Formats: sequence, C-alpha cells, structure tokens
Amino acid sequence: MKISPLQIGNLEAKIPIIQGGMGIGVSLSKLAAAVANEGGIGIISGVQIGFNEEDFETNSKEANIRALKNEIRKSKKLSPLGIIGVNLMVAMNNYDEMAKAAVEEGIDVIISGAGIPKNLPDLVKGSKTKIAPIVSSGKAAKIICKLWYDKYSYLPDFIVVEGSEAGGHLGFNYEELIENNDLTLEKILKEVIEEVKYFENKYEKNIPIIAAGGIYTGKDIEKYLKLGAHGVQMATRFICTEECDAHINYKRCYLECKEENIDIIKSPVGLPGRAIINNFIKEIEKNRDEIDRCYGCLKKCNPKTTIYCISKALINAVRGNVEEGLLFIGSKGYKMNKIVTVKELIEELIEEVKDCE
Repeated sequence: MKISPLQIGNLEAKIPIIQGGMGIGVSLSKLAAAVANEGGIGIISGVQIGFNEEDFETNSKEANIRALKNEIRKSKKLSPLGIIGVNLMVAMNNYDEMAKAAVEEGIDVIISGAGIPKNLPDLVKGSKTKIAPIVSSGKAAKIICKLWYDKYSYLPDFIVVEGSEAGGHLGFNYEELIENNDLTLEKILKEVIEEVKYFENKYEKNIPIIAAGGIYTGKDIEKYLKLGAHGVQMATRFICTEECDAHINYKRCYLECKEENIDIIKSPVGLPGRAIINNFIKEIEKNRDEIDRCYGCLKKCNPKTTIYCISKALINAVRGNVEEGLLFIGSKGYKMNKIVTVKELIEELIEEVKDCE
C-alpha cells in the first residue's frame, strides 16, 4: 500500500503517524523530536511535566509551566524542521495556563482528551497552533464541532478517534469496557467520519481523522487508512525505544509483560484505564494509600477519598521505581520484545504498510 503524507492545514507530516502523548514524563522532548525527525508528529505529554523541577513539590503549577516551555524548546532544537505537539488533559487544573504556555513557545499542535476542550479555540487564538480533540464516539465529535463553530467559528484542525484498546485513560465508563464488545475502533471510526463529513461539506474545511487505540503493526495502520482514517496515533509502541524518556526499568516492564498482566483499572481521574497489573495495583485494590501530599493536578481528584495519588504513582514508575508505580499500556503492548531506535521502529512500520496488498 502506498503511504500518503498527513496534511493538517499548512503542516505536512511525511509519515501519517502521530506518537501519542504519554505521561508522566514518558514522552518528552527526546522521544517527540526523534519521531518528528523521521517524518511523523512527535507529542510531548504536558501532564505534571515539571516533576523533575527543584520546586515541583512546593510550586508545582509554575514548575509545570516552566518545564513545558523548556521541553518544547529542547524538542524544537533537536528537530528544527519537524512537527512537535503537546498532549494536554482537559482534566488538569492548570489546563488553560498550560495551553497558553505551549502557544507562546510556538507549539505546532495541541491534542486534548480526558474531557471536552470547550475553550481550546480561544486559547490558541491568533496563533498558528493546530488543535484536535480526542473523541471516543461520533456523538462526541459532533458536539465538539458544533460547540466550537457556534462559539468561535472554528472547527477542529483534526480529530483523534480513540478506541477501547488504548492504554491509559479511556473515554468510556468501566461497565462499557467490561460488558460491551461493540466498542471497536472500526465502528467508532466510521461513526466519527460520518458525523464530521457534515461539517466538512457545510463549512468547506478538511478535517483529517486519526485512528488510535491498540494500533501496533503496519498491517494495523493499513487497515485503518483503508477504512478512511488519514493517519494513526500510536503511543505504547514507542515506549520500548532508545529515545523514550522513561527509565530503563520502566521499559523492561513492557518487555517482560504478558497478555494476562494487562487489565482495566479504576483511576483517581474518574476514568477507567488500561494498565499493567503489578504489585502496586494489587496492593492498592486491597488497601487505600494514604495521601500525604496533594499536587492539585486534577479537577476530579479528591485527596480525602481517592485510593491513591496518581501523580506519585506515575512519577515513581517513570523514574524506575516500577514496583511502586503505575504503568499504563495499550492492549497489544505485551508483544514488544526488544528495545529499538525510533528510526528502526518507523522504518519497520512503513515497510509493513508497503507490503500490504
């Protein structure tokens, strides 16, 4: 199959692959720049990005903004001609400030999920930054398109459609994931394409659709391109790369992970998530962890009732303390068996796509 570039307004990615944002600290400037240099779109995760700043414990809000700006600058220095984006969760308390900081640094793309980014067009007003919501249904895509156009005369520059096989927080409730087998990415993708077509035709704007969630091989990429997607987003697959910003212990967990080690968990964010079931998860299910420090990171998290601090768990993991950490993973993450460079991975994926009939 011949691969076409991914065109998002005036931005053209030679390879139609977006590297999904992974936090805390799993996808920073090093990984994002490496993907951008290979012709894809590299994404920095903005969630609690200031965790390595000296004043993070006492001044996390300012530490996060400072670190975000620094990571964007570093990524642009490493990939001056590449396309760099940032993933910002709507559920973050400092969402508006982080989006504005990213725009100030000239970020190319902002992708937002874990809620509806109602005011994102206003936050990028006057800039060249492209914006995209993450949706998990045709209904959500329709709501956002109508909301943005009615209020800001703006339509998404592209839309990421995330299915139920993704890693991390998912746009479904726990019962849907456990009981409903009809949450396939193929079905949701078709719904979104149909809903978005109305807005494209009415307002004469092209809105690329990006398929995400459980995409692992070039064959998977080819499948969704044939179904009408303009590109794909892959996150977990980039964890076991040399350029991934996480500790080597973190990467080894994915190399050692078996299919039966992966399951859906309930997160303090209020959304279910797919993660590796390690000792930390097993113990948390038995006994609530005492919260001795709240970072005020998420709107829906109450330190008095939450079963554990998700920031602490994710920071432990990315720093290599994996036995006391939370490790999100896509449904096919257990298939990884070696650490490769980003260049090697993307070349492998592209060859697999080309080999498809």
